[in-house]
Amino acid sequence: MPLRKLKPVTSSQRHAVIPDYSEITKQEPEKSLVVGKRKTGGRNNTGRITVRHRGGGHKKLYRIIDFKGRAGQAKVLSIEYDPNRTANIALIQYPDGRKAYIIAPVDLKVGSHIYCGEDALISYGNRLPLAKIPEGTEIYNIEIQPGKGGQLVRSAGCSAILVTKGDKFASVKLPSGEVRLISLECMATIGKVSNPEHKYVSLGKAGRTRWLGIRPTVRGVAMNPVDHPHGGGEGRGKGNISQTPWGKPTKGYKTRNPDKYSNKFIVQRRKK
Repeated sequence: MPLRKLKPVTSSQRHAVIPDYSEITKQEPEKSLVVGKRKTGGRNNTGRITVRHRGGGHKKLYRIIDFKGRAGQAKVLSIEYDPNRTANIALIQYPDGRKAYIIAPVDLKVGSHIYCGEDALISYGNRLPLAKIPEGTEIYNIEIQPGKGGQLVRSAGCSAILVTKGDKFASVKLPSGEVRLISLECMATIGKVSNPEHKYVSLGKAGRTRWLGIRPTVRGVAMNPVDHPHGGGEGRGKGNISQTPWGKPTKGYKTRNPDKYSNKFIVQRRKK
């Protein structure tokens, strides 16, 4: 999706770079494929804040995305904006009239057809098992467990590469640089996720961040000792160890469980 830079009429617009939404072909979502979305404010079921800096923001409807795919052919009806993710979504319709939302790949056009199944061609938007995809192909929306639906590589502009295939598993290089073993029975979509220019967006002002439901962040060194390990002090000291408000070390502290079951599927860790 191309970007547009605003004229510097105000200080907040001087550095703003926002999408022009020229690829969006339909403004309103399909009513049968949306559900209400309640705000949590970062709180869990007991009312305690478990995720900080959440609150406010514009109302959103959640679009029900089909991450699994349905065998057969489907026609692309529209390319739409989704406020719940960075990528664009596509509204497709099957021959029996059923409609669904999918994550749109780059350069998907309205009126084109996509296919899902073992016999699908290797072209953008088609969904196949890893066993049927040639090595070196760009893929996204990858399953981890067969039949569960895509869980990996779903953000704007992302793609993974199918490196090699063995008897039961394929080696897939993820966008982070990690190489992981995934079952050949798992499904993946050919191509690259749409809206690759998302990373170049500059909101330009604090208010636009609040529209997204993100509240301000306060530095730990600006707090009192009772509120944060970095707080207090007669000068501007930051302490010897960078910590969270609950005393857990940051900046390189490993939080992954060393006994996690999926460690055996990781061939190469992500780049430092």
